[in-house]
Amino acid sequence: MNISGQYSPAPDRYDSMTYKRCGRSGLMLPAVSLGLWHNFGGVDSLENARAMLRRAFDLGITHFDLANNYGPPYGSAEKTFGRLFAQDFAPLRDELIISSKAGWDMWPGPYGDWGSRKYLVASLDQSLERMGLDYVDIFYHHRPDPETPLEETIGALDFIVRSGRALYAGISMYPPDFTRRAVEMLRSLGTPCLIHQPNYSLLDRWVEDGLLEVLTDEGVGCIVFSPLAQGLLTDRYLDGIPEGSRAARDDSYLSRSQVTDGVVATVRRLNDVAAARGQTMAQMAVAWVLHQSGVTSALIGASRPGQVEEAVAALDHLEFAADELETIDAVLGD
Repeated sequence: MNISGQYSPAPDRYDSMTYKRCGRSGLMLPAVSLGLWHNFGGVDSLENARAMLRRAFDLGITHFDLANNYGPPYGSAEKTFGRLFAQDFAPLRDELIISSKAGWDMWPGPYGDWGSRKYLVASLDQSLERMGLDYVDIFYHHRPDPETPLEETIGALDFIVRSGRALYAGISMYPPDFTRRAVEMLRSLGTPCLIHQPNYSLLDRWVEDGLLEVLTDEGVGCIVFSPLAQGLLTDRYLDGIPEGSRAARDDSYLSRSQVTDGVVATVRRLNDVAAARGQTMAQMAVAWVLHQSGVTSALIGASRPGQVEEAVAALDHLEFAADELETIDAVLGD
């Protein structure tokens, strides 16, 4: 792929992508969105990051998801994105949905973590400066805070929207009861909760225990991260842990201890189901989360443009026959 010179997006970029309404809002999100959690940090290749963003947009992916501490080091993914945005995407700002978050540790001291108004507002101001943006489209509280009153955190999200720093408010990793309370608070303030971002995959189905039901009842969208379970739901680890893979790295959220014989055996059986469907394991994993009622978008990560292409190709076959779903459930239940 030639990524030198000025970027001209593909004229047919909207022809094939599926866009889904986010809850009961007016906003449409692509069925596949791109997250910058990994491989966009200061330690990573800028040109590879550029190639992935360009290819994603050419395929109709209009939503890029970040957080204050994505890197490594912290903040560097937003700096990378800001640099590439200025060079390639600034004229296309109104065609993009850009999100960021705060809620995990970001800077030393008592004001750089969790969910206080002080932290959330200051963090977003820093994020906007790193990315060179006037506003983000979506700003999330990244995780529930057991110590800060929910009223303070939700009030900060309302303030952030009303101040023009973000167009929409979202939450991430809130359990069902916290979610319903947060949604009701935001609605009472006149700033509806647009979206929830939980992790969800074939190997981690916690959202089915009440969260998806709450989101559907309340009209809140759902974008799921780690649909490939940090790469476990690919063919990457079927024959061991390759050198250079995520599980082989010391700074990865996927550890060697998670690539167990039992997990590999399960993924091998799921891979057989995927092959029978004419898909790769990764494509079936993406298709499966999108098949679930209430899921708006699958938030993928990538280490090269080809992985973005592979994920988007999952949209060619989203339907599951009843016997396929039964087989998948049986594999996961064993």
